[in-house]
Amino acid sequence: MTTGAQTLARWAADLRPAEDDLALADRSLLDTVAVALAARDHPVVAVASGLPEAARWAVASHVLDFDDLHMPSTTHISAVCVPTALATGGGARGYLAAAGVMARLGTALGSPHYAAGWHATCTAGAPASAAGAAVAMGLGPAEVATAMALAVPAAGGTQRAFGTDAKSLQVGFAVEAGIRAARLAAAGARADPAALDEWAAMVGGALAALDVAGPAVPGGLAIKIYPCCYAMQRPISALSEVADGLDPAKVSAIRLRTSAAAVQPLIHHRPASGLEGKFSLEYGVAAALLDRYPGFASFTDSAVRRPAAVRLAGLVDTQLDPGGNWLLDGELSAEVHTTDGTLRRVRQRFPPGSPARPASADQLRAKLTDCIRGLSTEPDDWTWDNAAATLRRHIRAGA
Repeated sequence: MTTGAQTLARWAADLRPAEDDLALADRSLLDTVAVALAARDHPVVAVASGLPEAARWAVASHVLDFDDLHMPSTTHISAVCVPTALATGGGARGYLAAAGVMARLGTALGSPHYAAGWHATCTAGAPASAAGAAVAMGLGPAEVATAMALAVPAAGGTQRAFGTDAKSLQVGFAVEAGIRAARLAAAGARADPAALDEWAAMVGGALAALDVAGPAVPGGLAIKIYPCCYAMQRPISALSEVADGLDPAKVSAIRLRTSAAAVQPLIHHRPASGLEGKFSLEYGVAAALLDRYPGFASFTDSAVRRPAAVRLAGLVDTQLDPGGNWLLDGELSAEVHTTDGTLRRVRQRFPPGSPARPASADQLRAKLTDCIRGLSTEPDDWTWDNAAATLRRHIRAGA
């Protein structure tokens, strides 16, 4: 009987990307490298200086929570797959092999896996990184499946890490483990591919009905417009629409209604730090009303602790509709009441940057420009052949 690992491995080893696949890979390269460079001076990146190169790049790609997301699997695909491909010389094909495995594996793990508190970026990410690294090394389907099985012991990570240094660090651990597993497989290590299937069953998933048809990354990738958890993108975008001309000091009540599934990762209701603020629905609403466009400056410790932000966050009353199974389930509706009797309403289904409402070329360019401000490098110069050198130049290892 063919295992799920063998099915995914054969698909990855035989992958011949289509033009649309390559376009997605190139966009992912630019977005991920820019976000990693934006985090070059982040304290967590400094803490991670002792990790291997690819793991450091993964930490930098994820620590700002500005990296892309695969909606069906709730995984941050490029924070894992771009560093893997760059560190192993896999290029666009290596990236797509890893990304396709991660998308399908993460989707097979399903919403119960995510609802149980697993960080799917790490659980699906370690075997996916192994697959991408193995493809980059020129290994065949059997060795790719072995590499994925060897990565199973490292396929962990929990949502309790959200809002702490551990969230991005555990993504780095997944990449480190995946590349290590591929190197072991290349050296002749053996493993039972069925280990991946058994592990998936133990953590709530099932690999019996994997679908390897269609594009390399089924469903495409969501690009973030704001540097915070994807579950914050819709609330921030919606509240920003009603912020023009509004005096935040006159806001007297804020009422939201959304799906419970749509706010699953937002575990910090009274954040005290910038990292916690990235996972706080209440703070996201406050930042949207105060800052109009919550960018990097909105997610510092001092910004989160602003008295005006604390006051507004305390006014947020959220009604959660039960059920749902993804971060854009249903729609978000919001009411903002003011002391002068004004009522502003807004509803939103898809935020900008989502696959159903793709980021425009201007939005993407503005994001890249903001990320690399002050650096002597340009996205137009980055390719799969030279982007690693750019990261090495700006994200250095520790002494």
